[in-house]
Amino acid sequence: MDLTGAVWRKSTRSDNGGSTCVEVATNLPGLVGVRDSKDRQGPVLIFPPAAWANFARATAAGSLGPAR
Repeated sequence: MDLTGAVWRKSTRSDNGGSTCVEVATNLPGLVGVRDSKDRQGPVLIFPPAAWANFARATAAGSLGPAR
C-alpha cells in the first residue's frame, strides 16, 4: 500500500517524549493509517474510516475497558 502522500499528525493523547506516541494519517481516501511515531519506518495499521471513527468515539466516551 502506498502511503507516500500520508500527512501524519501526532495524537493529542500521546505521551510527550514517553513510550506511548501514536501518529495518525486521515488524509488518504478510504483508509486511516496509524503508526508508532518512534518507528516511522515500521509497520502501519490500516483501518476503514468508519471503524476508526467508531474507535475514536468509544475512546473519547471512555467506553473501552482498561488494557489487560
